[in-house]
Amino acid sequence: MSTSAPARRSPFRRGKNDGPRASLRQLLPYIFEHRGVIAVVIILSILGAAASLGQPLLVGQVITRVQANDPLGSLVWMLVALVVVSSILSGYQHYLLQRTGTAVVYSSRRRLIARILHLPISEFDARRTGDLVSRVGTDTTLLYAVLTQGLADAVGNALIFVGAMIAMAIIDPLLLVLILVVIGASVAVVGGLSGQIRKHTRVQQEKVGELSSGVERAVGSIRTIRASGAADREEEAITAVASQTYDVGVRVAKASALVVPIAGIALQVSLLVVLGVGGFRVAHGDITIASLVTFVMFLFILIQPLGTFFGAIMSVNQALGALGRIQEVLDLPVETADDAEIAARVASSAEPGRNAEERMDAAGSPLASADPAASTPAIEFRDVHFAYPAAVVESRRKKESEALALLESARVDTSGLDEADETPDGEVLHGVSFAVPRGSRVALVGPSGAGKSTTLALIERFYDPTGGAILLGGQDVRTLERTALRAQLGYVEQDAPTLAGSIADNLRLASPEASDDDCRRVLEAVNLGEVLDRSALGVDAPVGEAGVMLSGGERQRLAIARALLAAPPILLLDESTSSLDGLNEQRMREAIDAVATGRTLVVIAHRLSTVVDSDHIVVMDHGRVVGQGTHSELVESTPLYRDLAKHQLLV
Repeated sequence: MSTSAPARRSPFRRGKNDGPRASLRQLLPYIFEHRGVIAVVIILSILGAAASLGQPLLVGQVITRVQANDPLGSLVWMLVALVVVSSILSGYQHYLLQRTGTAVVYSSRRRLIARILHLPISEFDARRTGDLVSRVGTDTTLLYAVLTQGLADAVGNALIFVGAMIAMAIIDPLLLVLILVVIGASVAVVGGLSGQIRKHTRVQQEKVGELSSGVERAVGSIRTIRASGAADREEEAITAVASQTYDVGVRVAKASALVVPIAGIALQVSLLVVLGVGGFRVAHGDITIASLVTFVMFLFILIQPLGTFFGAIMSVNQALGALGRIQEVLDLPVETADDAEIAARVASSAEPGRNAEERMDAAGSPLASADPAASTPAIEFRDVHFAYPAAVVESRRKKESEALALLESARVDTSGLDEADETPDGEVLHGVSFAVPRGSRVALVGPSGAGKSTTLALIERFYDPTGGAILLGGQDVRTLERTALRAQLGYVEQDAPTLAGSIADNLRLASPEASDDDCRRVLEAVNLGEVLDRSALGVDAPVGEAGVMLSGGERQRLAIARALLAAPPILLLDESTSSLDGLNEQRMREAIDAVATGRTLVVIAHRLSTVVDSDHIVVMDHGRVVGQGTHSELVESTPLYRDLAKHQLLV
């Protein structure tokens, strides 16, 4: 197996994929969600526009009266009042826009968080965590500028623009035509740049997502990286992505930098044209000085909304580039999207027999039966086939390549590592069939890559089988609501995470109503009582980021305690004692024995010593069941199991 190529490849590089492009129509719901405030902003914009348009007219009248030596009367006070009112309206409008922009970011983050936490597990297997975090944190921030940089007060600016043009047309149509030529040229330039800004912004946000993923990967594996002497190489790889992010950011800055001064250039050129041509027309008596001054003031008023318009184009295009990435996640189906269709299809093809209501008790548990001695297995696999989605397979291969590259860089021999046990079509389980009687302890054993953990993932409905059926209490799991199904299962995964927070926070994840005494009881049951003695805070003692203040074995026992606290009728334990020493392993087995009474256990173990006394053992290899029975039966009947037992000195 060749692994040299991945060692030279950046682990964060992605294929070329521009992704979906967001449209303005997709942006409008975020804005209309706050239509009440937007309506107030529009009213304030109209009033502010009226106050702004009135100022040049009053200035013109003041100049005319001064030239004619007429008294000014209340004109000066009216002009001062307009300026003050315009400033107050502008300030309050700015506050509302800032507040609404913050609300838009909040609502978009709320939608993203709700969608991400309910995505199918396959999406998490196929995507990088850092990229999803970047969409919540960085991409949503760009939506803020949409409201704060001119889009929401477009009505007032449009009114100012049209009103100023009408007034300028009345004063001198010739000067207005010259101004429109300059403005038209500037608008054409901005229009050409807006598409580039949107494109570069999306690429920039994608690179930020890659950078976040790279940092998250490195920080999460910092001990392995340091121990492998790979810190410099990881720094180089992450810095390369940061450099790419910088390059794209420079391209965005260049395009934006061209937009920003266009309004200023348009104003300066327009002002020079007005002063030159207007001064010539004043000298020939075509217009008065008062009219020219009024025209110049209207020109400044006209350019202001034009500059805001240019800024709005830039901010909207940046927001649309980020919104494309946000919308990509929001358009993904949630985990339960197809449940009704799947359940109906399964029900229509189910074997005759009791219906779902007859198999469910009032609590919704398919395991609760009026007859405790019912012969229906707690769990049954019937000719189950399964293949991971193509995106998940590709993502896992990339992660394996990265891991192998890291090992090679540390001069670890990887020649003996096997590739994933999957067929060319990606299938990892091939006709798996076995039953788990109620109240029994069943062990799944076999070499790495045999499909054992995948089997537990299918029971939890993280995925659905691509063929065959999995029954819980005689009912196809696809006809059960996932929440009802998972309420019957206690699942301890192979590398069960410890959440940042306290010991109690981790224990109450599935049992939020559990008391401190309940927490202490399950901790004592898994031999974690000494952890409580380390701090005066007891169960409220912090465990650190990812449980760094606990040992590997303690983290594993904490995960088991969390499952025990929920007291489900079925426990699924995936390598639950792999990080324990001999003494704690024995104590853990005793704890599991104590809580196993009246419960069904499905245990995955590489150490056969932990499962030799199981009621039933299922031997798996390359996604197939190659043997079933007790320890003594399998030693006689199944060569693979016999070899495993010999290597572990059990025969």
